[in-house]
Amino acid sequence: MSTAAGRESMTTMPAATVRFGVLGAARITPAALLRPAAAHPDASVDVIAARDTARATAYAAKHRIPTVVDSYLAVLDDPTIDAVYIPLPNSLHGRWTMAALDAGKHVLCEKPFTANADEAATVTAAADRAAADHGLVVMEAFHYRYHPLAHRMRSIVDSGELGTVRHIETWLCAPIPDRSDIRYQPDLAGGAMMDMGSYVVHWARLLGGGEPTVVAATPKVHTPEIDRAMTAELSFPAGPSATVHCSMWSRSLLHLAARVSGDDGELRVLNPIAPQYGSWLSVRSGGYRRSEIPSRRPTYAYQLDAFCEAVLRGGPVLTPPGDAVANMTVIDAVYRAANMSPRQPT
Repeated sequence: MSTAAGRESMTTMPAATVRFGVLGAARITPAALLRPAAAHPDASVDVIAARDTARATAYAAKHRIPTVVDSYLAVLDDPTIDAVYIPLPNSLHGRWTMAALDAGKHVLCEKPFTANADEAATVTAAADRAAADHGLVVMEAFHYRYHPLAHRMRSIVDSGELGTVRHIETWLCAPIPDRSDIRYQPDLAGGAMMDMGSYVVHWARLLGGGEPTVVAATPKVHTPEIDRAMTAELSFPAGPSATVHCSMWSRSLLHLAARVSGDDGELRVLNPIAPQYGSWLSVRSGGYRRSEIPSRRPTYAYQLDAFCEAVLRGGPVLTPPGDAVANMTVIDAVYRAANMSPRQPT
């Protein structure tokens, strides 16, 4: 399908099913898209391409994807495909989001949205034009944000039962011992702050109100260019401070949590990233403590619900490109505060 034809196709009524093409045979795709789509009435995964066609063929057979094509561009040129899922290395997210928009496709792009804030702003401008001219949807795949737990965390802070919020602390520390992993590669925009850090910054922004400034950052480095762990201090305009911690290799091997401390109480959340694997929320306020157990339905299922609703019926997107610019602005500032360079696109 030509670019012009792709753009023209988006002026017609959307299909009853969102038909996905996938760029790359990534490990995250079965959990993030394939299993949710297999159980979803409004979604199907129809086409995949990878750099290695043999790998894509084996991957498609294993996961029952009906069609393999020989390039990412062939996915974008397929007239039967409505949307593209992009789980590629960080440095390629912006480039292929732009290419998908140019081909008239909706986009679900893994976090981080781009390699840095400047690239995010460029992609956002293109996404805004594509939305206005052709009704295209672009969503950054912060799957946790679509789970009821994220809504509950925000509503508790907004309710005032914690009083004036003074401090927020977030942690996402999980071991990635394989040093050949793309997250250790600087030319692919790797680093702990780019991977785990994108979540802890997003959680802090969800709970803090407004956009923070970075006060200080302390890295632990794998190489001069790659942080294996990072701690950063943030300040929000409404008053609260925040400390964010992320690690893919440090003493803190597994720590997934958020805490909000206020004058009148405290909110604690275990595992806000994937409550389907076990999570709880507790609130201490007014001399009492209560606990809540979140839904065990996968975050990715809620994310796919929202994406299909946005594409087919104009539903809201909670993680649009503009939000990605704000998140990447903080991440870039953390790197600069740590005397490291923001990442660059390939």
